[in-house]
Amino acid sequence: MRRKWLWGIIALVVTLGIFFPSTAWMHGRVTHYRSNYRTPLNPTILVPGSSASQDRFDALITQLRKETKTAHSVLKVKVATNGQLSYTGSIRRGDNQPFIVVAFENNHDGYDNINKQAQWLNLAFKDLVKTYHFNHFNALGHSNGGLILSVFLEKYFAETKNVTIDRLMTIATPYNMESNSTTSRTAILNELVAGRKRLPKKLTVYSVAGTENYSSDGTVPANSVAQGKYVFQNQVAHYTQITVTGDNTTHSDLPQNKQIVLLIRQYLLQETLPSKDRYQNQPRLSRSEDGEPDEP
Repeated sequence: MRRKWLWGIIALVVTLGIFFPSTAWMHGRVTHYRSNYRTPLNPTILVPGSSASQDRFDALITQLRKETKTAHSVLKVKVATNGQLSYTGSIRRGDNQPFIVVAFENNHDGYDNINKQAQWLNLAFKDLVKTYHFNHFNALGHSNGGLILSVFLEKYFAETKNVTIDRLMTIATPYNMESNSTTSRTAILNELVAGRKRLPKKLTVYSVAGTENYSSDGTVPANSVAQGKYVFQNQVAHYTQITVTGDNTTHSDLPQNKQIVLLIRQYLLQETLPSKDRYQNQPRLSRSEDGEPDEP
């Protein structure tokens, strides 16, 4: 009887000795799988600038549909001031690269509103992840839309676990608002610089400026766009600043500018373009990459 009892204890110890390490191993494998698995669904979230509606990118999307091999579907989300979300459009079954436009009932300009819009973007983003179950995405912001996305990434993005952003492209984003100064900072730039260490470290950022007269796109000073380097350089994996000149480089025309459409296709959507269309062969583009920015 005593021998049976002893063998029972030995069997229990052996079982526990196998169970706990194997459970820990399985937990580690599941965690590894969750952190490395990338969903087929990889949307591009587009945020318009001040005074623009959820239809702001219609011309751009029409142009992309003509030129790309993928007929991207479009979902539009409007966030009311009370946080209520309204959806129009849909994500077509089998479309793994849809466009999702997030716009705001209160789409006014100003430092305080940009911060409110970043909060509203966070509400929409959480609902989108919960509904569509994607764990990585790209983003594009025009004008203040780029500021909204930048504030969102610094202050709210970490609230949604196990989701990564691969690439961010901002177009004519005034990181220093209307200021043309290279030595003084506005409140929004101070905030973004102060919070830059919270940016996703694996993010790739493209900041695109248009210059109608080599100093401005008619609305946003080129120097203001360039101040984005103090936010992103040496904080994210890659930061590239690109300047587009020539026709259709005024502020409102930039999202559907043909050169910028090519940039979106090549860098944001990761299309393989014919050599004649690739960024490096565009004569009216200039760029600067990474490097240590000088403090103003």
